Amino acid sequence: MGFDLGGVALGFTAIALVVASSAIALREKPFRMPVTVAAVEPPPAATAQAEPAPAATRSRPAGPDGPAIIRVNPDEPAGAGPIVIRDPSALRQDLRIAHLPDKTLIEESETGPLPVRAADGRRPFDVYARPWSGARGARIAIVIGGLGVSQTGSKEAIEKLPPEVTLAFASGGNSLGRWMQAARQRGHEIVLQVPLEPFDFPQVNPGRNTLTVDAGSEENIDRLHWTLSRITNYTAVMNYMGARFTSDADAMGAVMAELGKRGIAYIDDGSSARSVAAELAARNGVPYAEGDDAIDAVRERGDILKKLDELERTARARGFAVGTGSAFTVTVDTVTFWVAEAKKRGIEIVPISAVADDPERR
Repeated sequence: MGFDLGGVALGFTAIALVVASSAIALREKPFRMPVTVAAVEPPPAATAQAEPAPAATRSRPAGPDGPAIIRVNPDEPAGAGPIVIRDPSALRQDLRIAHLPDKTLIEESETGPLPVRAADGRRPFDVYARPWSGARGARIAIVIGGLGVSQTGSKEAIEKLPPEVTLAFASGGNSLGRWMQAARQRGHEIVLQVPLEPFDFPQVNPGRNTLTVDAGSEENIDRLHWTLSRITNYTAVMNYMGARFTSDADAMGAVMAELGKRGIAYIDDGSSARSVAAELAARNGVPYAEGDDAIDAVRERGDILKKLDELERTARARGFAVGTGSAFTVTVDTVTFWVAEAKKRGIEIVPISAVADDPERR
């Protein structure tokens, strides 16, 4: 009988253990106290500082395998902002809105919108530049000027020329805003032609508000501002005539200082051996490019093709070449044909900004 009572007692003990184990298993968090998170909630600002940023994040590339903005966040004291490493090519304007001016790059003036560096240091030269491959092969930049002078010629140049060809607008042209937008929508990089004094001025007159040696710096800057305000979205200015003006260091020095302050490049068409533009551009931090040859000094298809072939030889020997021309029908048609063939031979046609010597990137 004693044996039987002991067995019953053991049975009850086993049942009690099972019931206790089940109760413990059914608890939400057995054997530990839940951690209280919401009891002390920091204010939003403190939360933002406490959240760790990723070590590095990459924005969407500017193009296929293109550069990107990389934000690097090393170990720093709390509250310190990220270090931003910017590739200048990643600052370029989205081609889908390339016809619209960036408001941060505009200074309103009495004559109209003037280009200016943004508060964060971005330049019109960087933002409005057309993308290119960045390859080390032979590159040719072709600048076709005189847009805005002839409505028919402007339309043909914008619609026929490949988008890699840079278009230069005459400051004295008509409907410049409309033509600028059309050119940018087609993918062209654009520059603005500035009328500068030739040696035989005023018998030969480049146009309204020509900058002259005798005018003095203050008046020339006022005239330059009028020219710069004619359109927006350009990367550079380019001389229109100007053999006398570009040979005068004092006159050109004032212009280069203004361009450097505003983040605009200077393109010399290469027509004057006396030009002091290159030296003054470097001194004032102005991106600079110079034409190797005028491709349509003789307006015949065969002669233009010869000049373009010479540019190709220069590009293969030196790495790049720059040709300039005007928006004549024969020039537009010949360049359009030649570019298609040159691409097959491995020549890259690039915007003028791609071959400019930029002191800020050395």
